[in-house]
Amino acid sequence: MPSTGAFTAVTARRSFDKFVQPEPAHPVSPASNGSTSGPTSNTDRGKRDWPPSVRSYVQRSFAEENILPDVDWKEMETKLKQVISHSVAAGTLTSEDWDNLPLPQMMIQEERKHRLQLLIPPSPPGPDNLLIPTLRETNEAKSKKRKSSDLGLADEAINRTAPWIQSKSSNAFESRISYPEERSRNGLSPEKGYSKSTQILDGRKRRFENNTSGSPSVQPWRLSATQEASSKQREGPIVGRCQDLEKKYFRLTSAPNPDTVRPLHILEKTLDHLKKKWKQERNYSFICDQFKSLRQDLTVQRIKTGFTVNAYEIHARIALEKGDLGEYNQCQTQLRALYAQNLGGHPTEFVAYRILYFLHTSNRTDMNDVLADLTPTEKQDKAVKNALDTRSALALGDYHRFFQLYLDTPNMGAYLMDMFVARERLSALCAICRAYKPHVKLRFITEELGFESDDESARFICDNGAQQYLEERNTGVILLTGKALNFFDPALTAVSASPDSKAYI
Repeated sequence: MPSTGAFTAVTARRSFDKFVQPEPAHPVSPASNGSTSGPTSNTDRGKRDWPPSVRSYVQRSFAEENILPDVDWKEMETKLKQVISHSVAAGTLTSEDWDNLPLPQMMIQEERKHRLQLLIPPSPPGPDNLLIPTLRETNEAKSKKRKSSDLGLADEAINRTAPWIQSKSSNAFESRISYPEERSRNGLSPEKGYSKSTQILDGRKRRFENNTSGSPSVQPWRLSATQEASSKQREGPIVGRCQDLEKKYFRLTSAPNPDTVRPLHILEKTLDHLKKKWKQERNYSFICDQFKSLRQDLTVQRIKTGFTVNAYEIHARIALEKGDLGEYNQCQTQLRALYAQNLGGHPTEFVAYRILYFLHTSNRTDMNDVLADLTPTEKQDKAVKNALDTRSALALGDYHRFFQLYLDTPNMGAYLMDMFVARERLSALCAICRAYKPHVKLRFITEELGFESDDESARFICDNGAQQYLEERNTGVILLTGKALNFFDPALTAVSASPDSKAYI
């Protein structure tokens, strides 16, 4: 038999882990140690009976009417877990007033406001910075006594201020104070702020006022009383004192001088004088210059009356007669604004002109806008109805109907149609060459395309380089449509692809 030693063998320790007591050779039965209980299973640990108030609080947190668009779902869920976990750790899960406890999204918003108050550095007052003083005033109203913790947070916020905002020569609190002089230097009213664009315009205005006298630029808060009074007068509408009926147009490069601006009663005499001049001399360059000067005097004096409408309408009609689409569009734009103020005039006449103009430029987008704005009363007007029928004839390719309407256009719509009638005549010639072969009489083309005589129709064909397709026979002059089709198709394509008059808009 092997000999038994006088000691007990112990296993050598090979790591620095916590020493584990070896199990005894004879394990103790559970019955012998009633005070020791087995470990709790994970299943039992995960189950918990939450109070109804907590369940209601969670449901209200995720209710659709309480969801805030600026609070992320995951952020709200994390905050909710923190609130419940803190209550469990503190043992107040059942005693907490969950019905009156703020929802997690409300807590997140309050925390953001607090961080905003502490982290955003002070800046000059303006529309973008009005929120910060409001929050600061709200917090001061709640607690007038500042705690030591609040002072510490404030000092941290000052230390986190961007280096380009902090001043080396001033203390931490001086940058928070704004003085009336600083607000006026920034171009801001002491009562309310202006937008950035308004500040730029005000700066240009002050620079302009400073440079008009030829003296060096003067700071706006150093203006004399006389300069301030004159500056206030320039802000409002002026009243002209000029008595001349005729005055050349000059683009304004400085503030308008009342001595060179004609008052309303002189402008009324000027309009009558210009109408007589136009009937007698028909000098468009002179009349256009005088009307632009008249319109300028109306604008600088802010005169918007029936006389203003009449002046713009007369200038627009003269521009149409001479084919000046640039001046016509300027008048048309101002007339639309004046018609909106119900100042009288002839709005339906110029609505018809707009429709014909968009037919000329092939501007379908603006055409749809005009058609959508038409009222039933306007559609019954003779000029508007003619313009709508013209648009319908072009859309259907009915050149026969189109040229009938062209010869019966009311007012001055024919001048607008003259700008694109050549394009439509080429289109109609292409259709005639496809439908009538081998030839048609020139008289037929004269009647169908709205020419006044056969000579005019023959001249149109020759001007487009197709004189070789005209033949004189015993029955009269004919057009060889079978051969001319190959010529008119490229000509129409070239005309349609040429730059239109949209550049005048």
